[in-house]
Amino acid sequence: MKQMIRVALPKGRLGESVYKLFDEIGYGCPEILENSRKLIFENEEKGVCYFWVKPSDVAIYVEHGAADVGIAGLDILLEQEPDVFELLDLGLGKCRIAVAGRKGALSGTGKTLRVATKFPNIAKNYYAEQSREIEIIKLNGSIELAPIVNLSDVIVDIVETGKTLKENNLEVLEEITSISARMIVNKASFRFKTQQIEEVCDKMRNRILSENKDNTL
Repeated sequence: MKQMIRVALPKGRLGESVYKLFDEIGYGCPEILENSRKLIFENEEKGVCYFWVKPSDVAIYVEHGAADVGIAGLDILLEQEPDVFELLDLGLGKCRIAVAGRKGALSGTGKTLRVATKFPNIAKNYYAEQSREIEIIKLNGSIELAPIVNLSDVIVDIVETGKTLKENNLEVLEEITSISARMIVNKASFRFKTQQIEEVCDKMRNRILSENKDNTL
């Protein structure tokens, strides 16, 4: 019997897309698609075990060894800075982290910039590189509201289409980085299950390359 590889999948559309990739490369577990209250899904023949977790918790499960492998957005990895290995960019869930606000909000370099965000570490690191003094205002929702009601000068947030910004008379002022889903692995797991994990990673990489090639034809 193969050693079991434990995979933490993010709940939601991204996790469903990722599971589909695992299924396509031969690591399916049909039970996961059933409507049940089970939390863990195993396929002993394939040597794989899946469980769904909140996207922001994936890296925590992997870092602490509860999962060998996980799928997390680069935004979460940059914010949490977990002690894990990043193996592969899956190219899924593409968007960007940006500074947004009213036009001209970044003018006046002499004053402390008030930044509302769900990502305080990303914001701090970004502005530290610019030697810009900032005040972080940590929010958990409705980030776009902050500059509208003068709670902040700008926001640092994930931007997909920019439609919400435009509808509220805000705009992207600076782009911090592009983000996408990444395959991460626990460091100890990679040491003890190297062959199996690399096999999964190689198959996933080849599948992604094949899909990208098909999409360009």
